[in-house]
Amino acid sequence: MLQAILFLLAGSGVFIAGMNMLSEGLEKSAGGGMKKLLGKISNNRFAGVGVGAGVTAIIQSSAATTVMAIGFVNAGIMTLAQATAIIMGANIGTTITGVLVSLKSLGISLFASTLAFIGVMMTFFKSEKVKQIGGILCGFGLIFVGLDVMGSAFDNYPIINEFFTNLFLKISFPLLLILCGMLFTALIQSSSAATGIFITMVGSGALQLDAALFLVLGSNIGTCITAILASMGAGVNAKRTALIHLTFNVLGTVLFAALIWIFKDFAVSFLQGFMPGNPQMQLAWFHVIFNITTTLVLLPFIKQLVKFATFMIKDKKTSDSEHRQLKFVDERLLKTPAVALMQVKKEVEYMAKVAQENIAASFDAMNGNAEEYGERIAENERIIDFTNNALTKYLIQLSALVEASDEKKIGSYFHVLNDLERIGDHAENFYEIGLQMQQKGLAFSENATHELQAMKDKVLRMFEMAEEIFDDKDSSQLRELTKLENEVDEMKRTLSASHYLRLADGNCKVELSPYFTSTVAGLERVADHLINVGYSIVDPTGSQSEAKKAEPELA
Repeated sequence: MLQAILFLLAGSGVFIAGMNMLSEGLEKSAGGGMKKLLGKISNNRFAGVGVGAGVTAIIQSSAATTVMAIGFVNAGIMTLAQATAIIMGANIGTTITGVLVSLKSLGISLFASTLAFIGVMMTFFKSEKVKQIGGILCGFGLIFVGLDVMGSAFDNYPIINEFFTNLFLKISFPLLLILCGMLFTALIQSSSAATGIFITMVGSGALQLDAALFLVLGSNIGTCITAILASMGAGVNAKRTALIHLTFNVLGTVLFAALIWIFKDFAVSFLQGFMPGNPQMQLAWFHVIFNITTTLVLLPFIKQLVKFATFMIKDKKTSDSEHRQLKFVDERLLKTPAVALMQVKKEVEYMAKVAQENIAASFDAMNGNAEEYGERIAENERIIDFTNNALTKYLIQLSALVEASDEKKIGSYFHVLNDLERIGDHAENFYEIGLQMQQKGLAFSENATHELQAMKDKVLRMFEMAEEIFDDKDSSQLRELTKLENEVDEMKRTLSASHYLRLADGNCKVELSPYFTSTVAGLERVADHLINVGYSIVDPTGSQSEAKKAEPELA
């Protein structure tokens, strides 16, 4: 008996490990595919279901897709209705695992298991792509190795079959079976793995099909524990997303449990006639039918599900400091590094727009009425500082999870954040110059104002160009950006010279000298930071020395 239990536990462990390895491998190699799918998020509920099913089919985990949706909702870039559609799709996508496991009944286990060896050999290659494919093959092979080991426990030790047969005769009451499915799935936190194990037991005869149907229904509720745990400590909408996931799965389970309970003989006969002599396939396709039907039935009621979750979980009043959070990034997205990195780029782009807005506002403040811009500039600076600090910490976490090929990208984001934060500081300095001049009743001469405006316009043009280069990874504009930066450097020299001439001729007040020179120097420094932002797509540091090395390639 002990040996049989050890075989069963070993097989289950190898099977779950294989599933996790397959999921991780697919996630790493299909990061670009997930980005494209998630980029198609819209208010179209059918598109949302398609995205949810597609992403889950890629990463082989509905729990991971749901956690991702919670992260997006918590970051404020996805609505509850959009997340609900994606969760419905995720339930469909996860059925692929059950169908995959049921293929064991076709006698392909030996061939599939050898992929574990091939996959391991491929992980010794230097190519990152080959390693990823090796991880996928190894995971796929280990799934069938685990299934075979589990199967041998049932085939070679009749006492195991007898134990489970008697167990499920004693707990044959449907609600008890559903509860068992819930608890088992909550324990291993994977409905796909639970369903795979149930399919193996049905194939060995240790579990009858009618009992297995209720266990599978229970597993769909048990998988919600992952989303519930992920929503803890998150915002109100993230908690609502987890509740919608639970409500959706409970409603589907109640609907099907009632039908199967009443028409159990018909349901079993239908499935047996659908795939004669193959109980593994019968259970796998029941899982598919259940999730597709539940989605079709509840899809028209997305608004009602959202209203229910909103009613159950009320909004909380929070202070501004408690409410402040990153706009596009959430810690739950760290489970999918490729997606997290995509969101980091959006957050950096948002920070750049806030910094650009502050620079433009500070220029306006220098032209008079500085006080009316004070609160706006101060709030933007708070956003810039918060984003810089929070995103830097997030990048440190993410850097330990990404592929080696993405490390350069993370390095560039660190430097761009620093440059944008320094630009924000310069915006504050410009505002302070305008405020002090206004309080002292000082104003630049017409010539000085004209010269500074020309330099400001050039810096704003550089800002737009640097953002475009960073957003689009478009190196074709780098030469023009460098030309503008050189022109700003030259303007610093010519403006300083013309200023001192005005002082010598008595056409400028001495009191204005520190304000004028500080403004010119600040503008030149902003231009330096912008050249770093633009060239970050070539070199992580954005250094001008590296920029010059790259220039011949950019011609």
